[in-house]
Order: sequence, then C-alpha cells, then structure tokens
Amino acid sequence: MMTRAAVIACATEYYDSGEFLAELGRRVAFATESQDGARAGARERRSYLTDELAPALTGRLGCEARVLDNPAGDYPLLMATRHEDDELPTVLVYGHGDVVLGEPERWRPGLDPWQVVVEGDRWYGRGTADNKGQHTINFAALEQVLRVRGRLGFNLKVLVETGEETGSPGLRAVCAQLRDELAADVLIASDGPRVAAERPTVFLGSRGSTPFTLRVDLREGSYHSGNWGGLLRNPATVLAGALATIVDARGRLLVSGLRPREIPENVREALRDITVGGGPDDPPLDDGWGEPGLTPAERLVGWNTLEVLSLAAGNPDSPVNAIPGSAHAHCQLRSVVGTDVDKLGVILRDHLDEHGFPMVDVEVGTTMPPTRTDPDDPWVRWALGSISRTTGAKPALLPNLGGSIPNHAFADELGLCTLWIPHSYPACAQHAPDEHLLAPVARESLRIMAGLFWDLGEDSPVRSHP
Repeated sequence: MMTRAAVIACATEYYDSGEFLAELGRRVAFATESQDGARAGARERRSYLTDELAPALTGRLGCEARVLDNPAGDYPLLMATRHEDDELPTVLVYGHGDVVLGEPERWRPGLDPWQVVVEGDRWYGRGTADNKGQHTINFAALEQVLRVRGRLGFNLKVLVETGEETGSPGLRAVCAQLRDELAADVLIASDGPRVAAERPTVFLGSRGSTPFTLRVDLREGSYHSGNWGGLLRNPATVLAGALATIVDARGRLLVSGLRPREIPENVREALRDITVGGGPDDPPLDDGWGEPGLTPAERLVGWNTLEVLSLAAGNPDSPVNAIPGSAHAHCQLRSVVGTDVDKLGVILRDHLDEHGFPMVDVEVGTTMPPTRTDPDDPWVRWALGSISRTTGAKPALLPNLGGSIPNHAFADELGLCTLWIPHSYPACAQHAPDEHLLAPVARESLRIMAGLFWDLGEDSPVRSHP
C-alpha cells in the first residue's frame, strides 16, 4: 500500500532484517581517513565514492552520479541527482565519507576501527556515528520511499564530500562553482549528536569556530631566574595577564566586540526545554562557569565562548630555573550569528593595545562561520511536525549546534534553509577510540527519515506556499 505507515514499516524491516547492519559494515571497512594526508587514505576516499556510494545512488535511487575533483586537494566529492518534475520541490542531501584517524592501537581489545563489532545496543567502528551510519540511514530512507511510492515525489540532489574532518577544504568553492546545479529549496542533512539518545533533534546551523594564537616573543633564549628575576619581563606572566583581560577566571568573555548583543527571543524559546548533559558518560557541569544569567543551553547554543586550548612557555614537563624567552596560547572562539568574526584579529589587537599589551602578537586562523536558520521558518515547523507524527513525541529544536559544521557552504553560499537531523548521541565517542552507533537510535532514525521524506513528497512549505 502507498501509505506513510507502509514506508515506515519498510524502513523498520530494512533494519530488523540485518540489511542496514550489513551495509554499514561494508562502508566502515573503507579506511577513509582524511587527516594524515597518506596516499592510502586518498585512495580509500575516492574508492568509497566510486565503488560504494555511486553504485548505490544510481542503482537503487535512480540518480545520475559523478565524482568531482576538489580544487583544494585530494578530497573528491560525489554529486548525484534525480529529477522528477520541474514543479516539485527540490531537496539537497549532504553527508561526508571521510573519517578521523582510526588509531587502532587506542581501541580496547576486541574492537577494530575498520570492522563493525556488535555488543548489545552498541555497534562499534570508525564512522558508524560520524558520518557513514548517518548518511546510510538517509539514503536507505529515500530508497524505501521510492520502493513504496514508485517515485520520490520531489527532486533529489546529493552531495558527499571526503574532507569534512580536515575542515571541508574546497566545499564552499565547489558550491559556488556549481551553484545552479546545487540549487534547492531546502538542505536536509545529518551529523553530530542528538541532545540525548532518547530525544530526536533538529538543529538549524552551528556556532562558528575561529582558531587564534596569542604569542609573546621577547628575546632569544632563557635567562637564570636568580640572576635576572625582577629585571626581565616574563612572557608567560605577560601572556597570563593578557588572557585575563579577554576571558575572566569564571570563563566570561570580556571583549565587548566579541560578545553577542542578545539572544533572540525565538532562540530562547526553543532552548527552554533543552537539557544539557546528565547522561551516564557526560561530565558534570561546573556551576558558575560561563556567562552569568544564562541557562546551560543558552550558554552552549546561544552565546559566544572563548577557550584556551593550550598554554606553554619554557619546558612545561621539565621546568628549569630560568625566565623563558617566549610564551604562546592556542585559543578558539566559538561564535553565534551576528558576531563579526572577520574582524577578530583587529578587535583583539585593539583590545590588547588598549589594555597595555602591545607586545602580545595575534595570529588568526581560518574561520568556519556561524549559521542559523530562523526557528520560525516554515520548513522548521514542517520538519518538527513530521518527526512528531512518527515518534509521537516533541523533538528537540536547537537553533544551532554548539560545535561547528560546514553549514556556511549551504546557508551562505547557496542561500538554503538548513535542517540537520542527527542520528547519533552525545556519548558515541565520535573522534575518539571506541566510536559507536547506538542501535535503538539508528532504528528510530530510519523510521523518522522515511516518514520525513514521505511527507516531503506529499506536502511541504514549497507546495503549501508557492
């Protein structure tokens, strides 16, 4: 029968039959590491697209597919399209086929990053959660809609990259180059975790991420602290003082030009029922840390934070009685929409000069900009309604993820409404040893996405508001 219930039942059977597990196992076996630059990883990344995903998208979804070279390096992309009718809505589905380093020596005995190992509800393997399991769920859900309806009921475009774990080099340039080919009404993608394993989640963008280094380089070599202490400026002390003017001892960001003006009311409203942490593997939250007057969800999702990632002077592990000649701190700004991240270097330079630290140099790295679809967008209400119909419960809405994803390529470059529906959970060990997919979350996600793609072919904001 061509019904919503039928397509959800097909998605459930795909999982219960073991077909999803077998497909995921085959995909995890591709060692698509993208962080070490090795030739083997480059071959695996290309092979994953040409030998695994392209045949699946062409043979089972009726797409036309091609592999694209990346202008930024050996991180090829796969683009696939299925066009049914000019009058139908068009969805762009994104995923990434690369993974972080496997690091098999760090996994516990009995586990292998390139083999899916099932232990109860946990399916271990590199990429099970990030991102092979997630895009496999989405592609399988699309396939079930096609099987039941005989057509999708919308036009489909797929873009899979293989450099996300290295910062998505070239992704925005490719989107700019192929802007007409990638034109769509909405982006639907999956990455990152739900707010909790038991609560389906939609997020609409991500905080931005800008790395920067503060460096105090005063002199060559070190000098005996007994002979020269009190006479020579200590770069570590200077750096600590400079940092204290930027972020205080309770983690509050002090630079006015880097603080958001406010949290929009619809963002606050969306975050009122969001609980951060509390899981069995989550760290306890520190009371009194971060911006005062905000809830934990508002601090994580709706505000900017500045983190000191590393701090060094002299020989940290074997200190000697000498005043070091230099010191440095590697830092990171996590920013929300409305922050002038392009002027971070200028803002910090002016701030440090004003506070008497002209000797502190500022080096700013590459920014991943913040993005956020308006929580009141009709596509957002449509997605939340679809998920609620499938699960019978209210999904969580995050206006943006606390972390960073390459959403700017779609939100800014292509101008799309962006809907991210994650199929993992916070304790999945993403980027760490023993990465795993939680089986009940995967099963529920298959049902959610089958219902969502079915609804896209039945009714959507494009059809309701031509």
